[in-house]
Amino acid sequence: MKRSLDTVPVSLGDRSYQIVIGSGLLKRLGELCAGLPLTHRAVVVTNPVVHRLYGAVVKASLVRAGFDVALVQVPNGERAKSLSQAARLYQAFVRHRMDRRSAVIALGGGVIGDLAGYAAATYLRGIPLIQVPTTLLAQVDSSVGGKTGLNLREGKNLVGAFYQPSLVVADTQTLESLPPRQLRAGLSEVVKYGMIADPELFGYIESHLDQVLRAEEEPLTLLVTWSCAIKAKVVEQDEREDGLRAILNFGHTVGHAIETATGYRRLLHGEAVAIGMVVATALSVMRGLCGKEDLHRLRSLLRRIGLPTSSNIGFTNIVQSIGYDKKIKNNMTYFVLTKGVGHVTVAPISDRRELRRALVFASRSS
Repeated sequence: MKRSLDTVPVSLGDRSYQIVIGSGLLKRLGELCAGLPLTHRAVVVTNPVVHRLYGAVVKASLVRAGFDVALVQVPNGERAKSLSQAARLYQAFVRHRMDRRSAVIALGGGVIGDLAGYAAATYLRGIPLIQVPTTLLAQVDSSVGGKTGLNLREGKNLVGAFYQPSLVVADTQTLESLPPRQLRAGLSEVVKYGMIADPELFGYIESHLDQVLRAEEEPLTLLVTWSCAIKAKVVEQDEREDGLRAILNFGHTVGHAIETATGYRRLLHGEAVAIGMVVATALSVMRGLCGKEDLHRLRSLLRRIGLPTSSNIGFTNIVQSIGYDKKIKNNMTYFVLTKGVGHVTVAPISDRRELRRALVFASRSS
């Protein structure tokens, strides 16, 4: 793992792009976009919080580079990932006379990236997308790999498309403004990469957690680069989740179910995924794939970060929400299970009683 990288390539033939990582990149966004084959119109999609912090800087940078910029704000939070908000974006694209080489710029966290990405993928059958993630979770995960999506009442990301961005610009300076809870939630996805692919990364988080939680630039930049390199490697081998890419869903089956069951109001995505990782690891212990020490190590790190490791959501509600999971095949729910830190496998779960026992075991074991 080269730790001096400030760019991570995602090699997908004619859909290849760069992830550019560094401090102060928002001021250079126009310059970076100007190097792409774009026409001069661009729409920036963001929310009120991010707009207040970075909207003026981003717009000024784009204007300096010769772009005619419109800015659209959508509501904060997961509930903005809706068909009604996507329709608002389409109308904004029409008003700004966007063509097939005009850019949609997603400025914000995972919600903004998913919503703006889906709108870009479907407007005029696809126009260029620039991901500019401003949260840790978005920088290490959702902005990379081309997944876009909207939520329905029945479940998360049930409407969506695989649509690769033309560029990802991760300005690590934006992480300094993150509320502590948001930073911790983003770390959940970094822990996931350690669990599925790299025990060295997992150990680095354990040994450098104090510096990371203080939002120190060097360790955070390293974690963003490290995580993006892992995800890029997986996406290059399986762009559309036909096989290997499923490992990126470690913790997400139960995590998404918890989010759905609570109406996206109670927990942040990374918090729900933390609980889901504990449940998946508990299930792995029950199946003899890993030892209890792996569960204890994961739970200990998540607790040190300040993330939840259990939920009081009723079993029936969780199972009902899992029933709408988009990864179900032939009425079979597939879980990503761990064979120890850094190693995973994908296995079907057909017995609800086994899942119930895993939920109980995850909440009671220490």
